[in-house]
Amino acid sequence: MRKAKWVAAAAGVVLLVAGCSSEGGSDKGGSIGGGGERIDGAAVTKELTDAATGAGFTQDASGEQIPAEAKDCMVSWTADAEKAKDPAKSYTDTVATLTKGGWSEERKTEQGGSVIKSLKKSTWQLQASNHSAGPLKLVMFVAVDGSPQCAAAIAGANKVTPSS
Repeated sequence: MRKAKWVAAAAGVVLLVAGCSSEGGSDKGGSIGGGGERIDGAAVTKELTDAATGAGFTQDASGEQIPAEAKDCMVSWTADAEKAKDPAKSYTDTVATLTKGGWSEERKTEQGGSVIKSLKKSTWQLQASNHSAGPLKLVMFVAVDGSPQCAAAIAGANKVTPSS
């Protein structure tokens, strides 16, 4: 049941991203990076891992798991904010490293000590969330590829088959 909720939420993000894309639906292929190659989930995971661990985070292995059929289209990276020396600084440094690596910051929301930044690279949309100011220390990064192929893959992963 948890998998279905995660995929449903991610599918909603994909639809939101696809609907808000400033590219006017011109993307017919995959996600194209600066070098002309498709950016897949593994590449985004590596960028996130390198940026976050370089900033002082370790990954919390108990974070959300991505369904196998959506691994090239979605990435979830949860930091173990309890172990970070300064979670707010590590969050800021992670986002700074990502922007230096080609991610552009589109939006920032701050409320009650929490910060959520929306970053974009090619057809990928990344939500970087820092909720470490209060008693609950939660820092996570969720990226979704808004390409048509990924929207279809995530929609397929969200289908629940009835048991026999």
